Amino acid sequence: MGVSLTTEQVLALAPDGASAKAASGLVAQSHWSSLGTDDDAVWGECKGSGAKPYQSQVDLAALVSRCSCPSRKFPCKHALALLLQYTQFRSRFAKAARPAWVDEWLASRKEKAVKKEQAAAEKAPADPIAAAAATTKREAARWKRIESGSADLQRWMADQFRQGLAGFGAEQRKNWSTMAARMIDAQAPGLAQRLEEAGQMLSAGSSRHEQAIQALGLIQLINEGVARREQLSPARLADLRAALGWPHDKEEVAASPDTVTDDWLALGQITLSRETHLTERRIWLHGGHSGRYALLLDFAYNTNALPMPWLDGSSYRAGLHFYPGSASLRALATERVASAAFPWPKLAPDAMLDRVSAWYAQNPWLQQVPMLLTNATPVIYEQTWLLQTDVGVLTLNMPESCAWSLLAFSGGHPIDVMGEWNGHSLLPLSARRADNAMAPWSLNSKEMAA
Repeated sequence: MGVSLTTEQVLALAPDGASAKAASGLVAQSHWSSLGTDDDAVWGECKGSGAKPYQSQVDLAALVSRCSCPSRKFPCKHALALLLQYTQFRSRFAKAARPAWVDEWLASRKEKAVKKEQAAAEKAPADPIAAAAATTKREAARWKRIESGSADLQRWMADQFRQGLAGFGAEQRKNWSTMAARMIDAQAPGLAQRLEEAGQMLSAGSSRHEQAIQALGLIQLINEGVARREQLSPARLADLRAALGWPHDKEEVAASPDTVTDDWLALGQITLSRETHLTERRIWLHGGHSGRYALLLDFAYNTNALPMPWLDGSSYRAGLHFYPGSASLRALATERVASAAFPWPKLAPDAMLDRVSAWYAQNPWLQQVPMLLTNATPVIYEQTWLLQTDVGVLTLNMPESCAWSLLAFSGGHPIDVMGEWNGHSLLPLSARRADNAMAPWSLNSKEMAA
């Protein structure tokens, strides 16, 4: 196996907390009638409620699993328990020839990959003129709907300011939700999300009113951009589309000239489950040679599995295709292989703040940017969690349990912290101790409320 797994990394693959807990209860060897491994896979048979054990297997290169159990979760508790044992009790797994059911599964995966490549190569090229005309027509229709919705939103926002925002109660929340739904109808989900978030800030009370006004200012800037989009540069127009929630075609991104092949270190990540049965995963990477930062943003609906995982602290050789924009951070990853681990990037705190400021100056609609801070100490002061750094004190935005976990990891001493900065506060995603006395700390996404 190219990557050495930790218990925390295995549990991070769980689709939910219940699966992680159930998997931990199946680690005892008494639950398994057979265990085996080779260079490509790990497998086992877990005793279930029926007479026939569940056959569970994991592709170690891709960390993709299959199990004969009826669960619709991926990975299921049996596959997770298999990986937990492989991580914690490697001696239980004897090197052995694969059983037929494992060999057939791996062979089918390789066959599907080959067929997919062949189909892509044999795909008849579309008429470029007709395709361009159809794309232009679709985009014009969407811009028309967005323009109408944006104009309605501007008038509505003006009414809200005239009426005043201080008394924000249940009636106002309902009114704001209605307008957010109007933005969905206008095919501008990004505006809907920003409007909902601004409403939540107002609902939180006077302590967040300043943030709410700033959020509304950025919404108005989007409205201005929609009205003046024909005057915008291609990069700025790409920023506007992203802020509106208008995704770029992945095939176009894959063909982008802004492509960087490097050894990418996974700095930190977070997985959130939304109320709409949508799972969102953000993974932050750093190029060992290019020094470039990148964001892999993936979504999965219902029980569909997210793309291949990237394990915190591991390095991968991969080509990243960057999405267009003024501050290109989001990227699309192609096939990757494990590579030699790179150390965490070392950047002076003031230089890191300069880079963060530059990203927001280039694109004020960025919802979060990566931030790495060395010699930083988490503290709690007057019931507020803070991070003391060489350039000042930052507010931490994380659940109480996660904050205590980070403080315990630090032992009250300075550590290296990586997190997401949203312009107001930092959400730590991972941390390292300079003395390497403990395994790296990672945020427990399952304790985060989306």
